[in-house]
Amino acid sequence: MKRISLIFAAALVTIFSTSAQIVDDALRYSQIFYNGTARFNSMGGAFTALGGDLSTLSQNPAGLGVFRSSDITFTPQLYHIKNSAQFNGISEDYLYNFNLGQAGIVNNIISKTNESGLITLNVGYSFNKTNNINSSTRIQGTSHTSSMADYWADMSLGTYYRDLAGNAGLAYDAWLMDTITGSGARAYGTVFSNYGDNPPSVYGQNIRRIVTEEGYTGEHAISVGGNWSNKLYFGATLGINRILYTGHYEHLETAGQSMLSGFENFTYTDHYENTGTGLAFKLGTIIKPVETVRLGFAFHSPTFYKINEYFYDNMSTNFESNEHYEFENEPLRYSYALTTPFRALAGVAVQVKKIALLSADYEFVDYSAARFSETGDNFDYSEKNMDIKNTLKSAGNLRFGAEFRMDKLYLRGGYGYYGKAFKTGELNEDLDHSSISFGAGFREKNLSIDFSYTNFSSDRNYILYNTNYESALAGIETRKNIFALTVGYKFGY
Repeated sequence: MKRISLIFAAALVTIFSTSAQIVDDALRYSQIFYNGTARFNSMGGAFTALGGDLSTLSQNPAGLGVFRSSDITFTPQLYHIKNSAQFNGISEDYLYNFNLGQAGIVNNIISKTNESGLITLNVGYSFNKTNNINSSTRIQGTSHTSSMADYWADMSLGTYYRDLAGNAGLAYDAWLMDTITGSGARAYGTVFSNYGDNPPSVYGQNIRRIVTEEGYTGEHAISVGGNWSNKLYFGATLGINRILYTGHYEHLETAGQSMLSGFENFTYTDHYENTGTGLAFKLGTIIKPVETVRLGFAFHSPTFYKINEYFYDNMSTNFESNEHYEFENEPLRYSYALTTPFRALAGVAVQVKKIALLSADYEFVDYSAARFSETGDNFDYSEKNMDIKNTLKSAGNLRFGAEFRMDKLYLRGGYGYYGKAFKTGELNEDLDHSSISFGAGFREKNLSIDFSYTNFSSDRNYILYNTNYESALAGIETRKNIFALTVGYKFGY
């Protein structure tokens, strides 16, 4: 039945499992793509057994014990990401981001010339960006089989029209959908079927969705590490982790022809922001069984985050005869906790005389162990946590690095593979990430300058919306390019 008047009321947004704290959020804050100095980046981050670099404070704190002097480093980065989306055609989008990838200092507080017992003891601090989340994706194409309006109509089936809330309430108020004649006001048609009066639905509309993400995860690592008899290096890190993230998308559908409903276009906007702080503790050791070989081991406790979230959404529609409607839900603010999985790392490094270093790392992490919990509102997260357990799995990450020395010039290369986090049968069961990197460095007494280039690549599937008939699916190919420059200065030796 066509509505004779609009219902204008402030509707509370229902927090569905598809919004706010979902599997993708847990994975986003659990995955770590180690990032740091240019030397660290150019060797693929394979430093579990190497040490001697401030980035290792976030990876294996025993690497701090390798330092024989005080050191300070500063690493600005240029970040470029390009996304290519396949949705009944190919659309491309990209962005640049200039940021601070790493900055830190190590201070040598004990330094002895003896060859046995405690030789050095160091304290250090380093900020390391663990994941740059900045991204822009444009998905565009013509749909002949469904609309996001169908998603809201399908999810509203059985709900009395006066009880509609959240984004479905916006779609109803903005005339995007209405009750079907004879349904008892509990079934809904959309503008594409003239609200159920002229089925089946007529599509052919152009769909455009712009997805933007801003922010990062980073760690302030405060560490202590030492060297025992040049055979055993040890260290511990207190990690203060930070989340700054904004997720935003604008979904636009424009009619490809004149519609009986008079519909021309609608825009739906979804926006949320996460800010959070977490704590983690890390222990590590590096063993040198012979002069040319190092074995590294590290354990990272789970990170315990408290996250604050801000969410809003709104909708506007345009019809013929200059009819325009705009509605928005009341913004929401709430807090929750997230515990990310523990990590276990092992590595081996081999020194080939004084001309080369070779290193390899393996890292184990069980993403299905991530858990949400309430922080005072008594919300039950058991269903969301079960979704994480049933969707994600454990994964192994591999990193390899090499460095070749030619007097004061160093040439480096690396490769990284970050394993599949989704279980078999999930939409993104084949999603993994790989990196290729190279770089060069120059050493002159107490001054060092290093440059690196890293390319990350991944391919994933993205669902725009689900209906009872289909899932509107886009394939997204992502390529990231990171250019880093590190300036380092040694003192106190």
